Amino acid sequence: MPRRHLAAAAALCLLLPLTACAPGGAEQERTTLNVFAAASLKSTFSTIAKDFEASHPGTTVALSFNGSSTLVTQIKEGAPADVFASADEKNMTKATDGKLVTGSPKVFATNVLTLAVAPGNPLELTGLDKSLDGRKLVICAEGVPCGNATAKLSTALGATLKPVSAEQSVTDVLGKVTSGEADAGVVYVTDVTSASGKASAVSIKGAEKAVNRYPIAVTSSSKRAELAQQFVDAVTAEPGQQVLTDAGFGKP
Repeated sequence: MPRRHLAAAAALCLLLPLTACAPGGAEQERTTLNVFAAASLKSTFSTIAKDFEASHPGTTVALSFNGSSTLVTQIKEGAPADVFASADEKNMTKATDGKLVTGSPKVFATNVLTLAVAPGNPLELTGLDKSLDGRKLVICAEGVPCGNATAKLSTALGATLKPVSAEQSVTDVLGKVTSGEADAGVVYVTDVTSASGKASAVSIKGAEKAVNRYPIAVTSSSKRAELAQQFVDAVTAEPGQQVLTDAGFGKP
């Protein structure tokens, strides 16, 4: 190759990503793994995803968080998900019935409800009781796991709730409380833990009557099922379980 062509090629390499000028001209392949997970898993799955990327060079874990019912709809409509983690078994059943996931989903964590209030509980709220009279309460909409659990719990306790709004994800409920738009919100224990002091938790007597079980599975449409199963294994193995336990999730 003439010297002037070599100089031009060298100059071009300075303008391109380093992988494009690797020996032999081969680019390092990168793989994106799309994980759809319930909103209440945002903190823990972000940590697990980083650990997974570190142990799987060349892999990027793209996380999508939302209400479980919304995620099922998105997957059904063709969203490119490789893994689905639900906040309840009801929405996972919708996925299995619709043949949206493969194999038998595995339960990897549990969670219970609590009342999120302003830091220090200045209104002295005591639970799903008369202390909420005249207060702005926010809950999750029915169909969303935390909404289904709230309905089940309030029925079990004989409590009549009068929320000012019903949200499509538990993080939206918590956001209403931390922003001061609501006096209280029914969320998971783990959500208050992740609020980093922006909210306090008021235990709900009898919360164990509505325990949510979180299942996870590889989607039927995944084009990288083996890698997806490895992520599922990372969630259910001891290191992943420790991340979940540290965040306040219960053992499956």
